[in-house]
Amino acid sequence: MSFKTLDDISADLGDLTGKTVLVREDLNVPMADGVVTDDTRLRATVATLSELADKGAKVLVLAHFGRPKGQPSEEFSLRKLAEPLAHVLGRPVSYIDWEGDKAAVAALAPGSIAVLENTRFFGGEEKNDPAVVERFASLGNIYVNDAFSAAHRAHASTEGLARALPAYAGRAMEAELKALEKALGEPERPVAAVVGGAKVSTKLDVLKHLVTKVDHLIIGGGMANTFLAARGVAVGKSLCEHDLTATAEEILDNADKAGCTVHLPYDVVVSKEFAANPVSLRISNVHEVAADEMILDVGPVAVEALGDVLKTCKTLVWNGPMGAFETEPFDAATVALAKTAAALTREGSLVSVAGGGDTVAALNHAGVAADFSYISTAGGAFLEWMEGKELPGVAALQR
Repeated sequence: MSFKTLDDISADLGDLTGKTVLVREDLNVPMADGVVTDDTRLRATVATLSELADKGAKVLVLAHFGRPKGQPSEEFSLRKLAEPLAHVLGRPVSYIDWEGDKAAVAALAPGSIAVLENTRFFGGEEKNDPAVVERFASLGNIYVNDAFSAAHRAHASTEGLARALPAYAGRAMEAELKALEKALGEPERPVAAVVGGAKVSTKLDVLKHLVTKVDHLIIGGGMANTFLAARGVAVGKSLCEHDLTATAEEILDNADKAGCTVHLPYDVVVSKEFAANPVSLRISNVHEVAADEMILDVGPVAVEALGDVLKTCKTLVWNGPMGAFETEPFDAATVALAKTAAALTREGSLVSVAGGGDTVAALNHAGVAADFSYISTAGGAFLEWMEGKELPGVAALQR
């Protein structure tokens, strides 16, 4: 993977003082009553925006917010993000509307940072309309993409601009791409992947791709039940996509052909009801699940064996929980395996990369998120990368 970073800008273009840099960031943060409730994405912008401003550039932040469907509205205005971003950056951030934008940009002093209005207020943003690309490009000299989370979309501000101006990866984008390259691009083997979650149907392409890339595929969550059913195991009332058992069997066959070992649970935590600490809770062999029981987590014997698998590996990719981790005690397998991965990472024997909303929540719940080598908050882009798909926003940066 070959792409230019901020380190290359000065060599290519010289002194940045007074030059205008368009930086695509992800400011699509959750808000309640006008207050940002999770500033993770804002904090991810700090390295790139601060570095460019410190070098004297006029920094213009491009981002989307919500789904305005091409129509300007106060509800989706980025005006409300200027102050929270300034707080995180520890420096002033101004706001520039699309009306009179060129005059406002010209008036900015070197080293200034400004947030441009929502890119999706233009109907052509999501269509990668050349006219919108030209409108954006007319405001700057350089383009920096720092939003991996939006890189799976071929939009004007993510793909079109990278082809219209000299293009570089920001620090957050650079870190993400380097981590992903270590995980599945050119990983140190053996490689393990943990894939969990409720439904096989949401991760079919991920599973099909991973069996050709990893040495060990650990399947947990509700989707494991579909694979168990494909192997002829009766899973009772468990969440299971019985219509996909043939597809699951095909994935298992392809794994065998590719030399990938698929790990399914052989002891499980079951209950007749899905509730915290239910009376009917018990640990069962997978072949002894009653018709009125549901599988809600991987059992302790299987989890210990999976931990032993990780100890033989050099690289780990993780997406999705092992069980219904939001409800105790069905978080036990996720927490135990995550702690094993974290310990191996801390001692330097494992490169661990995780991503996806539920995954981040699960690792935070286990108290080990800070110990993983890299955690992606990208969501859809991370999943498409795991599916082996080309991400337009990344492809446009490659030279």
